[in-house]
Amino acid sequence: MTLIFLAPGQGAQMRGMGADLFDAYPQVVEEAEDILGYSLRRLCLEDPGDQLADTAYTQPALYTVGALAYYQRRDSLGRAPDFAAGHSLGEYNALLIAEAFSFADGLRLVQKRGALMGALSGGGMLAVIGPSRGDIAAVFAESGIDSVDAANLNTPTQTVLSGPEADLRRLAGLFEARGARAVPLNVRTAFHSRYMGAMKSAFAAFIADFAFAPLMVPVIANFSALPYRDDEVANNLVQQLDHGVRWTESIQYLLQEEAPVFEELSPRPLLSRMVEEIRAHPSPLNIARRP
Repeated sequence: MTLIFLAPGQGAQMRGMGADLFDAYPQVVEEAEDILGYSLRRLCLEDPGDQLADTAYTQPALYTVGALAYYQRRDSLGRAPDFAAGHSLGEYNALLIAEAFSFADGLRLVQKRGALMGALSGGGMLAVIGPSRGDIAAVFAESGIDSVDAANLNTPTQTVLSGPEADLRRLAGLFEARGARAVPLNVRTAFHSRYMGAMKSAFAAFIADFAFAPLMVPVIANFSALPYRDDEVANNLVQQLDHGVRWTESIQYLLQEEAPVFEELSPRPLLSRMVEEIRAHPSPLNIARRP
C-alpha cells in the first residue's frame, strides 16, 4: 500500500473548520496567531464579517487547519505518508508534510501569498464541466478568444478557466450551447493565469529570503505534475502562480504507485471526488517518471 495525503486549496474553507483540532494543538494555534496578529480560532469558527471569503484570510486559515489535520493524522498513524500533494494553496501543506520548511515559515509564505493575491482585482474564473480538453480547445479555436488560460486541470471533464470576465461570459455561452455546464466562480481575480505577473514578481522577491530543507516525503508539484527535486521549491511555488494546476496529471502519476490509498486533509472532500473521477478515466498519456 502507498499512503498519499492530499491537501486542498482555496474553496475548501467553511465556517467551523478546525473545531475538533484547535484544542489538540494549542501551541501551533498560538504560534499562528502570533504571526497573523488575529484570532484564527474566531476566524474559522465564527467567520466574522464573512472574512473566510477574503483570500488574505482564507489562505492562512486553510493552511493552518490543514497543518493541524496533518499533525492529528500523523500522530494517529505514527508515521508520515509515502507521498503528498496539494491543490494550489494545498501544495504548501504538502511541502510542510515533507519538512521542506517549518510550520511558521510556511505560514509566513502563505500569509504573503494571500495578501498579494487578495489585493488583485479584475478578471474571473469559470468552471467548465463535461467537455474533454480537446472539446475545450475546439471551442477556443471557434471563438477566436486567446485571452483566457486553463487555470485548474482538475479532472478529465472538469477544467477551470481564468481570464477577463467578458471573455469568460462569452465562452460560457458557447459551452452551454453544447450541453456543458459553465459555472462562474466567486472570485474577482484571474488566478493561475498570465494576469498574475505583477504579483508573481513580488512573491518571487519575498520567497528569495527563505531557505528550504531537503524533502523527507516526495511531493508532486502543481507546476510539473512530477515529484519536486530539493532545489525546486522556491521556483515551483513561484511558477505555480501564473501556470495551471496540473491536478489530473499529478493524480495519474500517483496512481502508478503500488496500491495507492488517498487521504484528504480537508474540511470537505473536494479532492477525493476528483481522484475518483480520474481513477475512473484511465489516461492515454505515458507520464514520464524521473529516475
